[in-house]
Amino acid sequence: MRIDYFSFFFFFLDPPGVIYHAFSQKEAKEFGVQHSGAQRSEAFVKAFLKRSTPRMSPQAREDQLQRKAVVLEYFTRQRRKEKRKKSKGLSARQRRELRLFDIKPEQQRYSLFLPLHELWKQYIRDLCSGLKPDTQPQMIQAKLLKADLHGAIISVTKSKCPSYVGVTGILLQETKHVFKIITREDCLKVIPKLNCVFAVEIDDFVSYIYGSKFQLRSSERSAKKFKAKGTIDL
Repeated sequence: MRIDYFSFFFFFLDPPGVIYHAFSQKEAKEFGVQHSGAQRSEAFVKAFLKRSTPRMSPQAREDQLQRKAVVLEYFTRQRRKEKRKKSKGLSARQRRELRLFDIKPEQQRYSLFLPLHELWKQYIRDLCSGLKPDTQPQMIQAKLLKADLHGAIISVTKSKCPSYVGVTGILLQETKHVFKIITREDCLKVIPKLNCVFAVEIDDFVSYIYGSKFQLRSSERSAKKFKAKGTIDL
């Protein structure tokens, strides 16, 4: 290996003020170093020190060299952090195309979802701290507006479409705009919320839901503040 300049490692400066010295002929022969001009070597050393201590001024660098050893800094190139792409789930369109939430015809049986209704009744009783006769209806109404209605028995009491009135069944699916209900006749009905009024009954308490003001997903309802209003027209 051929080295064109002096190899220098500074630990202690002796005598003070001397930052390097030329190799003797014996040392140069031993390490395979070729002698170069003094000015060229001095310029190289100064440039090397400047690159190694870029945050120091020339005066501070000189003072540092005279007082103690200098630890040369080692700089590495900063690697750019690669942004990991988060795996996204299926979009709403993809879920519809795959028909993930479609209820198969053989599963469209009212008796199959009666246990779900029993679970829902227990859930509402726990939510309302027990449905007692002296419980205020306003409190139950406020709880039901934010509760999960999957498993509830709901009925359509009013609608601009007469064919929807009287439809009763267990709520299987709720989206932003529709209710999917299984009736006692094992018929799956899709009822739009718009222009319909629904009744939810549990333990002799009846709560009315105006679908036009209820066009929210069940996850969004839990954080929404519903305001008490008077009569609402369809």
